[in-house]
Amino acid sequence: MAQVERFIVKVEEGVPGSEGVPSKGPVYRSVFAKDGFPPLPEGLFTTWDLFSQTVKRGPNNRMLGVREVENGKAGKYVWQTYQKVYESVLHIGSAMRHLGVKPTARCGIYGSNCPEWFMAMEACNGHSVACVPLYDTLGLDAVEFIANHAEIAIAFVQESKLPLMIQTLPKCTTYLKTLVSFGTFTSEQKAAAEESGVALYSWQEFMDLGVNNPVDLAPPAGDDLSTIMYTSGTTGEPKGVLLTHKCILTTIAGLDHFLKSLNVVVDENDVYFSFLPLAHIFDRVAEEMFVFTGSSIGFWQGDIKKVSEDIAELKPTFFVGVPRVFDRITTGIQQRIAAAGSISNWLFNFGFSRKLNRLKQGHKHNKASPIFDLLLFNKVKRALGGHVRIVISGGAPLSSHVEEYLRVVMCAPILQGYGLTETCAASFIQVPDVISMNGTVGPPMPNIDARLESVPELNYDAFGETPQGEICIRGNTLFSGYYKREDLTNEVLVDGWFHTGDIGEWQPDGAMKIIDRKKNIFKLSQGEYVAVEKLENDFLQCQAIDAIWVYGNSFESTLVAVAVPNEKALMDWASSNGEDGNFTTLCKSKKAHEFVLAELNATGKKAGVRGFEQIRGVYLEPQPFDVERDLTTPTYKLKRPQLLKYYQKEIDSLYTSMKKQ
Repeated sequence: MAQVERFIVKVEEGVPGSEGVPSKGPVYRSVFAKDGFPPLPEGLFTTWDLFSQTVKRGPNNRMLGVREVENGKAGKYVWQTYQKVYESVLHIGSAMRHLGVKPTARCGIYGSNCPEWFMAMEACNGHSVACVPLYDTLGLDAVEFIANHAEIAIAFVQESKLPLMIQTLPKCTTYLKTLVSFGTFTSEQKAAAEESGVALYSWQEFMDLGVNNPVDLAPPAGDDLSTIMYTSGTTGEPKGVLLTHKCILTTIAGLDHFLKSLNVVVDENDVYFSFLPLAHIFDRVAEEMFVFTGSSIGFWQGDIKKVSEDIAELKPTFFVGVPRVFDRITTGIQQRIAAAGSISNWLFNFGFSRKLNRLKQGHKHNKASPIFDLLLFNKVKRALGGHVRIVISGGAPLSSHVEEYLRVVMCAPILQGYGLTETCAASFIQVPDVISMNGTVGPPMPNIDARLESVPELNYDAFGETPQGEICIRGNTLFSGYYKREDLTNEVLVDGWFHTGDIGEWQPDGAMKIIDRKKNIFKLSQGEYVAVEKLENDFLQCQAIDAIWVYGNSFESTLVAVAVPNEKALMDWASSNGEDGNFTTLCKSKKAHEFVLAELNATGKKAGVRGFEQIRGVYLEPQPFDVERDLTTPTYKLKRPQLLKYYQKEIDSLYTSMKKQ
């Protein structure tokens, strides 16, 4: 780690291990925090302070925007000012209190991002009520569980989610007494709710109730609970993560300090596109950050197919997404280039190679190839509205080849970050224009300490020549614990350190690279351990696939996989090899299986995977792994038990056919 001081500084020496106690590596923090962590913004201690002070600073600035719809067609964005939103929030809060929702009570919010979601959240903040988001993608059982487990007294619900919410009522009325629709409701829905003893209000009815029954604010203190965010998890019941106002404000202070250290100014002229779920801490913190800076937040229409239209109309200055979004963007660009003809294709590839080489030589993104930016890559920037200054990816690992591609074509810095709900999202983030950080999550944010802890059973050594181990985080961004689960809390919070379960590797420039997951290991029949997440990351470098789930167990000696092929790659292969059929048909072709398997294993060999880690059989799935089939979490992490259950027949068939060979 000779150059590690470039972006991180050591603040504590490591602690060698002893029998039964793993080694704890040195403690590092961001070079931007070498003189200490940044303080909370002056006069701000809670998210309510953050919102109310911004209203005072710029009451007439644009805050929340949605597209007006006439005759079924979306038009321009229509904006509410900070003052208008503030007044609505006061009415919503007064109505809650008038109905008996006391400070420290729990309020559920269920639906897609929209102004009503945001205003309900701010009303909770103003009256010390803990906001409990319900994922838009959660099914009936999870909604019932969270409503009861969190003891939700009132819930704000999107119109399209009302039928499901009402369906849960017979099992949720111990605590839940009031439902508020983001819009309206039917007479049948009102009758069904009242039959369960629950009052149902439209948004306007609830606003009017607050107007006619004003109640004084009851703002929280910094150590008060702000939200209980239930992590969907890959197995078992959701866990309620307790986050205080101080956690969120500390994260905002760290983000603000990081951006200012890079001379990036964010103010009321900036525009944020809200489409990632507010029910997740990643988007919640991002939007709180833009409220802090007095910026505008424009919401999507709620339809993933119309996101590109919304972006083109909104023209955001910051674009924050998850890898699946960036995968789609990359695929779309590649398809358009391929369809443009051989000359355009050659020119694009030539410009791409030239700019990539210049980036690798250390040139900044806007200086690497301004001519090709003007001729070629600005078209990509215009697809994001033409004003994007910074692009941030989080929520899950972004494939290295996708990240490299976007660094060239986006005409804006691409920053990949890392964090968990338990760490209030932002824990590590890349530094702009440092291409050596490609494939990493960057150095720590300037509000946490980080260290690696050895994992001897997986041969990860925090004191090795290349330090590897479980990532552990310390700081005021950490959660208070899992609600009603002290046992689980004590497993991961030890001596002030949160054990993430992710295996990281310090890079020479001080960036962290996620290489594995501690618990995602299994043993093959010959006794060899397989770290499956690391393998999947290796195989994801294969250009022939978009997604992969690798499977093995202690009764088998080899690994098999279910892979989602890259449609363009498969169709190009088919065209060159005389194979007919559409994408779905080709996924059933034996020759296509052989092609993808060969590509996977060539990629694996290049990545240095061992012989027993190579894939011996593959099933091709034309449909991406998705939340709807319960195969991924809402942040697109693989749900392994559910994948096995769903593909059990295909897995059994792969092993059977291999044994016959």
